[in-house]
Amino acid sequence: MVQAKDGATKARPRIGLALGSGSARGWAHIGVIRALDACGVRPDVVAGTSIGALVGAAYALGRLDALESWVRSLGVRDIVAFLDVGRGSGLIKGERLMKALRDGVTDCAIEELRLPFGAVATALQTGEEVWLRTGSTLEAVRASIALPGFFSPVIRDDDMLVDGGLVNPVPVSLCRAMGADVIIAVDLSTDVLGSRLRPAVTRSGLVADWMKSHGLPAPPHSGGSMPSPVDVFITSMQVMQVRIARSRIAGDPPHVLVAPRLSQLGLLDFHRAAEAIDEGRRATELLAPHLGMLA
Repeated sequence: MVQAKDGATKARPRIGLALGSGSARGWAHIGVIRALDACGVRPDVVAGTSIGALVGAAYALGRLDALESWVRSLGVRDIVAFLDVGRGSGLIKGERLMKALRDGVTDCAIEELRLPFGAVATALQTGEEVWLRTGSTLEAVRASIALPGFFSPVIRDDDMLVDGGLVNPVPVSLCRAMGADVIIAVDLSTDVLGSRLRPAVTRSGLVADWMKSHGLPAPPHSGGSMPSPVDVFITSMQVMQVRIARSRIAGDPPHVLVAPRLSQLGLLDFHRAAEAIDEGRRATELLAPHLGMLA
């Protein structure tokens, strides 16, 4: 209950947390949740897209502490070890990653979670947005993080599911559909456009190093100011997701928008969790005056 100005009490609004896509930048969601908790704000509904689905699922499972401990321990070699070569429709099968998650997080049906949870995926055949609200929590996460070309798709109910960031990078609409009255959204893409093309940042990175180590053609260095093929591909994906996110948020705005600045992190910089978590906490603390009324 909350106290109104006239002294009467009224029911606290149902708070929804929409965690957006952003690959390695997604560890910032952990910092966001920590800062919200410090402000006395505890979400009643959680929705996530891609890496947001992974962190959101851990939170709904009551395993955020375990996830944070694990991601803070990751090194470059650990990340490379998770990248199991696929022979089908994705460079990475994702089996090693899912095994690591299952070892650290006990799976259960979404319907049995302590908090209502939903993940966003994309039906590859039709382009439709798919909301995963039932069945295995970790399988829903696996579908939501299936970045096309990198992770192989997930087959579910005759649908071929890939990354939800293709259609709904910041799932405000899913939070609203799940009954949230007030929505806090986290957009990880506000400052990423062009970041891979800046001279100080342009690099082949972990993606190219992994390709070389598995005997795959390495992206050539184009020389001069021209970016590599990997940089062009990643930047193109960023342009698409940023434009979609801005359009969706403009049409269905959240009540509070948290926007960590994470352009320094690359696609697979999962070993830099401490930076991302700290920035997620910092960006949320800046909004503390707006969050106090929700406590």
